[in-house]
Amino acid sequence: MRGHIIKRYKDSYTIVLNLGVDPSTGKRKQQWVSVKGTKKEAEKRLAELLHQIDTGTFMKPGKTTLAEYLERWIKDYVWPNLAPRTAEGYQYIIRIHLTPCLGNIHLTQLKPEHLQRYYSDRLSRGCWDGKGGLSPRSGRHHHMALHSALQNAVKWGLIQRNPADVVSPPKAQKPEIQTWDEYEILHFLYATTKDSIYYPIFYLALFTGLRRSELLALRWQDVDSLYCQIYVSRSMHHLKAGEIIFRQPKSTKGNRTVALSPSTIEMLREYRERQEAEVVMLGKSMTDNDLVFCHPDGSPLLPGTISHAWDKAVRRVGLRGIRLHDARHTHASYMLKQGIHPKVIQERLGHSSIQVTLDTYSHVALGIQEKAAVRLDDIFKTERRNDPVETFG
Repeated sequence: MRGHIIKRYKDSYTIVLNLGVDPSTGKRKQQWVSVKGTKKEAEKRLAELLHQIDTGTFMKPGKTTLAEYLERWIKDYVWPNLAPRTAEGYQYIIRIHLTPCLGNIHLTQLKPEHLQRYYSDRLSRGCWDGKGGLSPRSGRHHHMALHSALQNAVKWGLIQRNPADVVSPPKAQKPEIQTWDEYEILHFLYATTKDSIYYPIFYLALFTGLRRSELLALRWQDVDSLYCQIYVSRSMHHLKAGEIIFRQPKSTKGNRTVALSPSTIEMLREYRERQEAEVVMLGKSMTDNDLVFCHPDGSPLLPGTISHAWDKAVRRVGLRGIRLHDARHTHASYMLKQGIHPKVIQERLGHSSIQVTLDTYSHVALGIQEKAAVRLDDIFKTERRNDPVETFG
């Protein structure tokens, strides 16, 4: 028998795993794992552990260090389930920061005070091994990575509870959103060369609120000129190793249709005509599967190149410096100020919920509420002036 279950108490069971015979001693090896819950939950856990043994991913709970577990978490959970850039970020945090500082601690011995000391040391004097400190914002990213990793350890039965649950993460102020007003948007577009390869992508960023990764992944088959809309179904990621990956949206809300204005459709039509002329000069032909924004040979534009071109164009025009991602915030803020319902803006931006939209642009929503209150007062005063009872009473 490869494993069996022993009942210990009313809501506690022990799983006994048979790991074969130790060649050095000739004795049978066993691993005991405690499970709190029902017998059905213990049976489910037993099946998971046997699967891990079969696939070579089983880790002995009492002997696994945090470094060993985090490497397994990166391989088995992070890369298969998270966006490539997010996975890269977590991998960097773990290998450059967390493992050198906390990696030698056994997973089951990791306590909240270890994590709290890590945050305080990194935010003040630096890490125990002499590495530099962190900003509060970076510290929160470290906490998010640790909490997520340890939560998976709880689900996998490697630890009983998540020590990061009771730790106070570094406090970081939410960065203030920078946006342009209507004049600045128009000034930027008028001052930017329309023949530039970057003008259409800047235009679309301001008029749709699409993310940089979504813009770079658009194909001509995603542009519907008849119904004036764009289908957003994927994003492009450029990894540090140089690999380019196209990925489906991480949530169903990210897979969406975004309506375009007639002027935007006209801009895209003119852009495609220029693009087709360039491709013909190279002796090639375009298809609907080609990228909308690419080099003349069809190779994709790199995200860093686009952001650098945006920064350069903003400096040349002489406007307040905002990032390319702030074009997304500019689009959303302008629509809110025009009285567009937040639900519509949520759908255009691909937010997972309307609460995310309201939280992100609460500063704009507050101004809209104030205008609505003043408008209500004006309407009430007008009604009172027109009331016969009030007039002749």
